[in-house]
Amino acid sequence: MAVFDPEGSVISTIEKVLFLKGVDLFKTIPAEELSAIAQITDEVEYAPEQTVFKEGDQGDAMYLIVDGKVKIYVGARNLAELGTGQCFGEMAILDAEPRSASVAALSDLTLLKIKREDFSEILAEKPEISRGIIKVLTTRLREANRR
Repeated sequence: MAVFDPEGSVISTIEKVLFLKGVDLFKTIPAEELSAIAQITDEVEYAPEQTVFKEGDQGDAMYLIVDGKVKIYVGARNLAELGTGQCFGEMAILDAEPRSASVAALSDLTLLKIKREDFSEILAEKPEISRGIIKVLTTRLREANRR
């Protein structure tokens, strides 16, 4: 899904809402609620092989992949590769624990960053967003337990 206009300018709020609707973490959340989330996202870019964060860093934000790929790893062990429309670091918006893995760009990378403190304010105002996220995280946990 193309999220940028032809000139490559910053992603508009409407484009962010449409993008968020396609991310599994937010797919059950109504568009009007996603608009509040879209307004607190920051667009950030990374070059190939650049580190987004390291294992043990303080978790203060989650990231949504607008374009590109990342690898998630612990030491020399690769845990996963994620691409456009996927998210990582989502546990950091719910707790302040250190990062459990490192993440690095595998290609040119455009992300939307959501800071925990901004997200916490929205969760307090709109509990239905919390329910949607809890549902997705519970599903992920059940799938991980089946493996």
